[in-house]
Amino acid sequence: MNFETKQINRDWLIKVFGLNDAGRKINTLLGVSGLVQLVGVEFANKFIERAYACAQDRCVCKLRRGLKVTFYAH
Repeated sequence: MNFETKQINRDWLIKVFGLNDAGRKINTLLGVSGLVQLVGVEFANKFIERAYACAQDRCVCKLRRGLKVTFYAH
C-alpha cells in the first residue's frame, strides 16, 4: 500500500455498492482491509490516490464489473 491504513481510515469513509465476486448484492461501509479483499491491492492504491487528488467531499470510482466505490471525506 502507498499510504498507511491508519491514515486512510482516519481520512475517508469507504462505501461499496454493486455485486461481489459471488454475484451477491453488496451495499456497505468498509475499511481498507475490506477494500483490499474486494478489489485487490493495485486497484485499492489507484482508488485511494484518486480520492486524495479529488478536491470534493466525495470521490466515486467505478469498476467495469459493476462495483462502485465511494470515498467520503471526514
